Amino acid sequence: MTTLHKFLVALIVATIMLFTSCSKDDDNNTSTTNYTTVENLLTEVDFQGYAIVTKNGNDLVRQGFGLANENTALAQDYELAYRIGSVSKTLTAAAIIQLKRDGYITSYNQTLDEFDSEFPNGNQITIAQLLSHQSGIPDYQYVVEEATEQGYFFDEEDIYEVIIELISENGLNFTPGTGKQYSNSNYLIAALLVEELTDISYHDYIQQNIFNPLEMTNTYKGTDAINANNHAEGYNNGNTNSVYPMNLAFGAGDFSSTPKDMETWTNAVNTNWFTASEKAEIFAQNVPSGYVDFGLGWFTTQEGNTTLYWHGGDIDGYWSMIGFVPEHNATIVLLSNQQDDSGEQRNTIIEQLLTNEFN
Repeated sequence: MTTLHKFLVALIVATIMLFTSCSKDDDNNTSTTNYTTVENLLTEVDFQGYAIVTKNGNDLVRQGFGLANENTALAQDYELAYRIGSVSKTLTAAAIIQLKRDGYITSYNQTLDEFDSEFPNGNQITIAQLLSHQSGIPDYQYVVEEATEQGYFFDEEDIYEVIIELISENGLNFTPGTGKQYSNSNYLIAALLVEELTDISYHDYIQQNIFNPLEMTNTYKGTDAINANNHAEGYNNGNTNSVYPMNLAFGAGDFSSTPKDMETWTNAVNTNWFTASEKAEIFAQNVPSGYVDFGLGWFTTQEGNTTLYWHGGDIDGYWSMIGFVPEHNATIVLLSNQQDDSGEQRNTIIEQLLTNEFN
């Protein structure tokens, strides 16, 4: 047994669930806020970053808050890059849907053993279960980050082997299709599937099929250290926090993007990027009021008669959220360069927008 293998086995028991979906949205950390404008709301919760909120074609807010770089006084900007973390998963899911369009897969119900006969329990896990976090595959993030801090390096193939090791040691977290548990492993596997089937790199496939057609010219694979000239600096409790080994986020959260490009992407998804039949498969349906559920790369939050389709992201120094409300032709893009470990700021903003703007 190698030193790395021993180290990983020791860490496997510490793998944790990030959060469970299809649950009542009863987060006690959110608070009711009295505000007159969305700008006032964002100021009150001390949002730092760039925010876009539109309703029926009109801007409720479109501006920066705080500074993108406190050392250089760089302003937050519509065309400045931010790490978007797990919002990248919306792009990975779209790449899988493009695979089906291109004929590389025939159904989202195809199982992993069709692509890797040695993947443990692969005959039970479907592509749809990967994208909707119903696979039961444990999350690799904690194990790999801990090992990286000890000096080990992982590329995506190494992480894939870690995922297999996690399953071999502890099994799946639940029988596929019987539960829902957020796991970055699902999306790393999905990104590797793109490469295996197309012989094109994951990032190039997304570039060719999403970014180029939509002219999203400033969304790209993130770098370990940001370029302070065209990328917002990340902060955590007032300290810079912008260095992260982006290879660990392959397929699950490794893109940087601008508010402009994220608005383009969100509006495309809201309108005609996906067909009506694709949308019926992508977005979770019949979600009860007050609940959140997973779809294929997107969450559905239902509040009364209002439906919000969205995804959030968190990565060292940054948090993000994109979403849309069809009933109000509304778009939301929030890219922050201030870490929010609890998610309280994002939860409060979503709650207040659904309660006061889109009810």
